[in-house]
Amino acid sequence: MRNSRFHGDNSGSLQNKRWGSVALNCVVSFFVRLFANIQRVWRKFVSMGMGNIYKRRVKVFSVAIIIYLDYKGVQQREKWIKKSKIPALWDKAHDRNAKRVLNLIVELEGLWVKLGQYLSTRADVLPQAYITLLRQLQDSLPPRPLQEVCRTIERELGDSMEVLFTYFDKEPLATASIAQVHRATLANGQDVVVKVQHHGIRAIILEDLKNAKSIVDWIAWAEPQYDFNPMIDEWCKEAPRELDFNIEAENTRIVSKNLGCKKTNDEVRSDNRVNVLIPDIIQSSESVLILEYMDGIRLNDIEALDAFGVDKQKIVEEITRAYAHQIYVDGFFNGDPHPGNFLVSKEAPHRPILLDFGLTKKLSHPLKQALAKMFLASAEGDQVALLSAFAEMGLKLRLDLPDQAMSVSSLFFRSSTPSDEALKTMKTLNDQRKQNMKVIQEKMQLTPKEVKRFNPIDAFPGDIVIFARVINLLRGLSSTMNVQIVYLDIMRPFAESVLLGSISRGPTVDAHWIHDSPIHSDVESKLRKLLVELGSIQKILGIQVCAYKDGKVIIDTAAGVLGRYDPRPVQPDSLFPVFSVTKGVTAGMIHWLVDQRKLNFDQTVGDIWPGFGSNGKESIKVHHVLNHTSGLQNAFDPVGENPLLICDWDECLKRIAISSPETQPGTQQLYHYLTFGWLCGGILEHASGKKLQEILEESIIKPLKLDGELYIGIPPGVESRLATLTVDTEELSNLSSIANQPELPSTFQPEKILQMATSLPVLFNTLNVRRAIIPAANGHVSARALARYYATLADGGLVPPPHSSLSQPPLGSHPHVPKFSSPNDTMKKKKGKDIAAATEKLKPKDHEKRLYEEKQFTKAGRGRESSAESLARLVNDTSSSAGKTEISSDDHQDDIRNIFSNPRIHDAFMGAGDYSGLVVPDGKFGLGFKRVYAPDGSLAGFGHSGMGGSTGFCDIKNRFSIAITLNRMSLGGVTASVVKLVCSELNIPLPKDFSMSSAMGPDLEMGAPLIN
Repeated sequence: MRNSRFHGDNSGSLQNKRWGSVALNCVVSFFVRLFANIQRVWRKFVSMGMGNIYKRRVKVFSVAIIIYLDYKGVQQREKWIKKSKIPALWDKAHDRNAKRVLNLIVELEGLWVKLGQYLSTRADVLPQAYITLLRQLQDSLPPRPLQEVCRTIERELGDSMEVLFTYFDKEPLATASIAQVHRATLANGQDVVVKVQHHGIRAIILEDLKNAKSIVDWIAWAEPQYDFNPMIDEWCKEAPRELDFNIEAENTRIVSKNLGCKKTNDEVRSDNRVNVLIPDIIQSSESVLILEYMDGIRLNDIEALDAFGVDKQKIVEEITRAYAHQIYVDGFFNGDPHPGNFLVSKEAPHRPILLDFGLTKKLSHPLKQALAKMFLASAEGDQVALLSAFAEMGLKLRLDLPDQAMSVSSLFFRSSTPSDEALKTMKTLNDQRKQNMKVIQEKMQLTPKEVKRFNPIDAFPGDIVIFARVINLLRGLSSTMNVQIVYLDIMRPFAESVLLGSISRGPTVDAHWIHDSPIHSDVESKLRKLLVELGSIQKILGIQVCAYKDGKVIIDTAAGVLGRYDPRPVQPDSLFPVFSVTKGVTAGMIHWLVDQRKLNFDQTVGDIWPGFGSNGKESIKVHHVLNHTSGLQNAFDPVGENPLLICDWDECLKRIAISSPETQPGTQQLYHYLTFGWLCGGILEHASGKKLQEILEESIIKPLKLDGELYIGIPPGVESRLATLTVDTEELSNLSSIANQPELPSTFQPEKILQMATSLPVLFNTLNVRRAIIPAANGHVSARALARYYATLADGGLVPPPHSSLSQPPLGSHPHVPKFSSPNDTMKKKKGKDIAAATEKLKPKDHEKRLYEEKQFTKAGRGRESSAESLARLVNDTSSSAGKTEISSDDHQDDIRNIFSNPRIHDAFMGAGDYSGLVVPDGKFGLGFKRVYAPDGSLAGFGHSGMGGSTGFCDIKNRFSIAITLNRMSLGGVTASVVKLVCSELNIPLPKDFSMSSAMGPDLEMGAPLIN
């Protein structure tokens, strides 16, 4: 209620302050009297038989406006009084307005009682005056007359009271919003409770929903940040179902069965078993419900709970566990957990008794998984998973602010606080909201007035409204009971179970483990059988395989799931982090630039890159970099020094420029596992005058039509398609038995690789690293995009025909840089001159437009910027791009048939023929690519593998290319099995690296094992 305090200047006479206070009081009093007179006139109008339809609406609006003006008056009044008197001023305002709310709710009943019940549980954020007065709404409303109750029972059940009951208590046990409950004894002697719906409540509820909708619309107009329309829309959909007690009866049976309330401990062996009670259903009709009687203590009767020795902490924890089970395990939960809907059994061990299942929500399986993923992402601080969960559940943001999204999500699942800390909690929430809005204001360059009218949420799914309500009600419940609940601990096992349960099913029980797409060839059919076999023994988590033969797609298969905690199926357009496979793409850009005559292999890097030619690097040439002979293999070790340093593009280039070679350039080939990317990146940018992302789009993405499926550093908006890395620890343990490899640098020997393998997946799964430019290690691709790339290289740069139409969604159909909903779209819906002005200001100006790579990546992680500033930029960030060369969007790119003009481009890739003098003789690398040898020792092609098993390569003679992407990192056993099968079926010589029986596997043999 009290959003801010503004203390006026102490200057000026006391007399002026008093006059100002008197004038303000007069204005406020005038409006209060005015609305009181309006009410009196309206009552007279209604008594004449007119306006009955709008009577309740006018009451609601008039009280709402009175309360609004009252609080606005207090905000102004506090400027003119002593600081010591301000708390008392607000306490009095809360008291009188809480009474206004209570009186209105009691008079109107219906849906407003539901609202009051909800507010009465929010002891964590509402003033105590509201909690104290509204608490009686939970079960202590004025009862309806007994005659009305009896008429309803007899009409609904078709018998007289005497026939139905031997005893019926005239005084209700409780009276709530839509019904009241009486204790009774059936003719067979069973003690029961009878829930009887209030006569005429249906019409009242429906009318109240309309009134609530009108109020929400008004609030959204006055304060656009507070647009609760998705909430009220969901309530309008679900609330009428509460009015049919047959539905409630069935809901009760379902929840009781799901929670195993009638089973013994021996029958329910799950670790997530909950220990609660739910009354049996005896009989039901639309307006009457008869249930088993359970003798219990009301949850809000603290004295009785203490007298019976009830452990309140344990009770609330068990209630929380019961709701976690309903939400995450069952996907079917009670949406109304206020204190009036719980009892505690009097007999030891005291157990919670769950009541009233009128308002329930059924979640689809994908939504249930998305909610579990959101919860675990909040617990782990995983921004990628959080943004992916948002996308999966349909929650769309207008901004790319992952830090703020995580902050809000963490607040949502925060631990509860005692009721006496409500003011502190409210202040914390308000401060957090102000901080987030300040970030939005700075990013969007809004005025304070404009930011108040800006709503960062573009779409809020109605399906999660009841879920959000339950979490807030549970938090309020624990605050009311004065206990602290750590939701991230209590609910976590249930959220994990739904994800792990889906993932552990595997291909043996999941008919959709392999993505449902047409088979292109016989070899693809056999491949899918192999993948099922490997998946059945837990060797595959998620995988994509795509292959081209003679310029046509013969395999395009996706199988498994996206991650350990992400049971969504892998699809053809899923994006996998492929580590050193990225080097092959980076090398392709260098060759393209040479082909464009903007670079020469024999050029000295210092002549291209200002500041590079020092500290012994004067003789390093472009071909030394591509052939891993520059001597800079250990120029610096960001992973060992500071892992997040790899996100800082400018700093990494600076470190490379001032480094010194460890060996004489051109003499020894040692794998540049990370420095290769920054060396190539610096050469690319300085030689072309463009950013690396621009060159990637111009040279590869656009000509090959790979939009949205090949990145070096992802843009915002693709998180929902990302695969998550995990480690096959059993297989990687074999690294400890492998001897040191002379072709690898000292910092990348097997024992070091083993250490990296356990930590790098965590690092490379983070959003900051995924968005960073790391041209040696940070590619995110689909197998079909990578296979098409190598199919193009296999044909000397000739672009293949469009990718197979059997593969859906079509390759290249995603926007390469997803766009967030323009804030203008929201503003246009609003009315008024201020809104129009704000809309005009928010329109991006021509000189402010900028490519995503310039704002997302070129400044990412700079020393003068925090990670939040550099890595959580808006897609529509407005900054000058003066002096930058933008990617050409000319239509001629769509007509490119060959991306290379050099007829000997294959020799250049492999360092053969005329280019053999530029590489170390008999080395494993050509110019940027790993050489692929046939069994007879002849050069067959080129490619590049990455740490963990992903690979891409081509066989030139056989016009064959293949790409494999994996998210369970291993030594390459799965990769080798796939390549062996495909080559065997196509009668293509198996590359030497994949035919070796070495325990190292093809990843290590291909020289790029674990870093990617």
